[in-house]
Amino acid sequence: MAILRCMWPFSLRLVAGPIERFSRLTPQLKANHPFQYENIVNGLRLILYGLFIKMVIADNLSVYVDEIYSEPLRYNSLSVLQGVFFYSFQIYSDFYGYSLIAIGSARMMGVRIMDNFNTPYMARSISEFWQRWHISLSTRFRDYVYFPMGGNRVEKSRWVFNILVVFLVSGLWHGANWTFVIWGGMFGALYIAEYIINKFLRVYRTEKSFKSTHVFLAIKTFVLVTLLWVLFRSSNFHQATDVLSSMFNNWFVEDGFIVEPEVWFFLILFILSDIAFYNSRFDKWIDKKPLFLRWPVYALLIFSIIVFAGVENFPFIYFQF
Repeated sequence: MAILRCMWPFSLRLVAGPIERFSRLTPQLKANHPFQYENIVNGLRLILYGLFIKMVIADNLSVYVDEIYSEPLRYNSLSVLQGVFFYSFQIYSDFYGYSLIAIGSARMMGVRIMDNFNTPYMARSISEFWQRWHISLSTRFRDYVYFPMGGNRVEKSRWVFNILVVFLVSGLWHGANWTFVIWGGMFGALYIAEYIINKFLRVYRTEKSFKSTHVFLAIKTFVLVTLLWVLFRSSNFHQATDVLSSMFNNWFVEDGFIVEPEVWFFLILFILSDIAFYNSRFDKWIDKKPLFLRWPVYALLIFSIIVFAGVENFPFIYFQF
């Protein structure tokens, strides 16, 4: 029943992502797709992993996130920090899970849809983050807003203007709320600031993954993105300021919440798996593993969905946009 509750919105709504291009999707829809075992297997793999990270990761984190954002001044700083940290992975696993279910469903019918996420929290910079987060939307803003305004082939002052416009439009795309507009504008400002810093320090030029510089820069980017998610999640500025204030000023408040051990277990498992899938994807990763390892992984995912999935109806976050 939990799986059915997760899947029912697909029959009522258009997909929110990945936003595939007409020129790439239309020929595939018109083509004849014979049955292929590989498509069925890889499609089911993606759907299974997508259901797992949506129903076991995102839905369980949602309980704590909603509690914090409903009364941020009530809880101590540690609990608020946990809630803010949880939201980063709630929105990621929620939308990533949705995308994988969509990609897997299309793959089973022989249709290839572009990847929408590529380990975004491993990004070294804000620029790289947006190359890895909601890729189908980011590339559309690049091609239909940024490039027509001249892209980076203009004077620096005009380039700064172009960047800010793209991010402001991106914020406005998510909703007619000033929190979204400021959220987009702050991303644009950080993008420009990092560009200027890199001109002098050249710290983002390293190509070696998982070295100390990569880890430090990835943590820095994650912290900045997590703080900006506060604006994105808040319904208004008052709520956002309450959350940020509680993060730093409520250390001596007694009220807090206790996170169930299985929530931490699955969240850490998801983080480790994301590291393992760096620049890859679950179906490609599992396909390289021997049979005796693949099936225990499938069994763990299915068991986790049945036993630990959220018991309430948690709509996909991006259905509101």
